[in-house]
Amino acid sequence: MFQVIREIPRTLSDPSNQHTEMTQEACPHRSNVQSSDKPHVYKVGIHGWRKRCLYFFVLLLMFLILINLALTVWILKVMKFTIDGMGNLRITEKGLKLEGDSEFLQPLYAKEIQSKPGRPLFLQSSRNISVNVVNSNKQLLTQLVTGSSGFRAQGRTFEVKSTSGNLLFSADEQEVVVGAERLRVTGAEGAVFSKSVETPHVRAEPFKELRLESPTRSLLMEAPKGVEIQAEAGDIRAICRNELRLESKDGEIALDAQWIRLLRLPEGKASGGSSSSGTRQTVYEVCVCPNGRLFLSQAGTGSTCQINNNVCL
Repeated sequence: MFQVIREIPRTLSDPSNQHTEMTQEACPHRSNVQSSDKPHVYKVGIHGWRKRCLYFFVLLLMFLILINLALTVWILKVMKFTIDGMGNLRITEKGLKLEGDSEFLQPLYAKEIQSKPGRPLFLQSSRNISVNVVNSNKQLLTQLVTGSSGFRAQGRTFEVKSTSGNLLFSADEQEVVVGAERLRVTGAEGAVFSKSVETPHVRAEPFKELRLESPTRSLLMEAPKGVEIQAEAGDIRAICRNELRLESKDGEIALDAQWIRLLRLPEGKASGGSSSSGTRQTVYEVCVCPNGRLFLSQAGTGSTCQINNNVCL
């Protein structure tokens, strides 16, 4: 509050005393008025209820500022804001560094994602995880999707390599390549191929049987330089329902063994149907019909194949 006190002087300086006296004598009533007035006080400022309202608003503003400051400090503490980043997120020279579990509600675009040295990297989703590679026109080039229904990869080629860089598996529209030293099929039904199979070696596991079977169609094995079937510690069995044919176009068929057994060969008889001797023969000779059919004929002093050739008829 400011007070202005205005006081009218009664006398002037010494050089003008005479003029003042003359004025007072000429106007005696004015001197009486001035001598009777008191100093006037003028109050400048805000008073009353306006002053109280101003103080109230100032205090309220200070209170709101303190509340905002406290909330800001609390948010910074809860979110772990630091100079290097926020919470588990750290800003480094190489990019962003996340510590602990992180959730992404929108697509993540990154050039490289890696875990800490010696720590695994987990990718978890309630539905599926999709990795897409697109070109500049947003066209899908390669896609990798893993979800509850299975694992699916889409692209021009698919390759699996070892740590040394050797090709283990490769697949494209033309062929599927298995680069491992051994392809192992452990299913109970084996491997089923709808088309032809080209391989230099087919071998069963140790102490296991190898079966090549075509339930409803034929089985063909061919090679320009020969087909070799070898069993070093077991037997080789060829079973068919109708006919088993061994055919050599330009060479011969050799049966090289200590014993050659031809079971259930038919026994030929003479055309007349009578036997030359009453006793049963135990020695026979193997005869071949013109059509290649084998049969047995009772041995004699000479060949009896021409006599007992009723099998060939």
